[in-house]
Amino acid sequence: MAGNGFGTIFRFTTFGESHGPAIGCILDGVPPRIPLSTADIQPFLDKRRPGQSRHTTQRQEPDQVEILSGVFEGQTTGTPIALLIHNQDQRSKDYGNIAQAFRPGHADFTYQQKYGIRDYRGGGRSSARETAMRVAAGAVARKALNALVPGGVTIRAAMIAMGPNQIERSRWDWDEVSQNPFFCPDAVMAERWENDLDAIRKAGSSIGAMVEVIAENVPVGLGEPVYDKLDADLAKAMRSINAVKSVEIGDGADVVALRGEDNADEIIPDSEGNPHFQSNHAGGILGGISTGQPVIVRMAIKPTSSILIPRKSMNTLGEAVDVFTKGRHDPCVGIRAVPVAEAMMACTLLDHLLRDHAYTF
Repeated sequence: MAGNGFGTIFRFTTFGESHGPAIGCILDGVPPRIPLSTADIQPFLDKRRPGQSRHTTQRQEPDQVEILSGVFEGQTTGTPIALLIHNQDQRSKDYGNIAQAFRPGHADFTYQQKYGIRDYRGGGRSSARETAMRVAAGAVARKALNALVPGGVTIRAAMIAMGPNQIERSRWDWDEVSQNPFFCPDAVMAERWENDLDAIRKAGSSIGAMVEVIAENVPVGLGEPVYDKLDADLAKAMRSINAVKSVEIGDGADVVALRGEDNADEIIPDSEGNPHFQSNHAGGILGGISTGQPVIVRMAIKPTSSILIPRKSMNTLGEAVDVFTKGRHDPCVGIRAVPVAEAMMACTLLDHLLRDHAYTF
């Protein structure tokens, strides 16, 4: 199977399956002499960890990360960094009923058609369990960004919509994000989502979501102007996350309704002759290159396909069947996608920073 790695200079490759003994990743291209320990990685894994509220899967995984190589006396050595997390709470028997059936909305059918074999236990390699290693890689990328960029790069994400109910941006409060199980910046909407998702979960169904991730203090000049645009690579990074169906940069699809004079981000010089943007419709990227403004990305996440409501499908013998998925699943997978989106932002920015340093230092 190809396509298990991401990045060019800063590159990581993940391995493992949802119900295998462990998952892990190899990171290459991390600069030497970056202070790094498991304490720098674990807090981000804890944000993504399952079973922290009734609104996520109740699979109990501690997700304790181990550093196997690439770190000596508390600093990176410049050699490949190997990270490992042992799986501890697999319940493979929950998937016995779909061993020969294709779950609608899942990768079961396409994996079987492409490879002639699939690990049906929790989706195997197609499971969002893999994203734990993206979060671990993103934590390392953050450490490197903060060491290489004066003042560091701040990367934060929030869930801004669940189903048809969107936050009120006038109530946006970053401090609120850590105070509710939805990573929601709007306390009023978070309370409403509590009731909505309880009803959806009890009905055996699921719901989609929108996640927004913002990076601040991004250096000017990251990204290449043609095929390796920063926004193109960010779109690929976010689109590679399980269940993501669309990605927007800046105003995204809303620019369709704007006139040219409204969409253009005017620039005026400040008192020292430095550029000051009057708006940020472009999301911090022009011509594929970062402007120094906040980089803003949104992604739409479909409803979790594993639901208890029977759906029509077929089995490997070509017979019609009704399929429902037992086990422990997120009624809104968008919740735990928040730390994953932050991680992919960090990985993409570090990769482009190192690429830029390679010839503009």
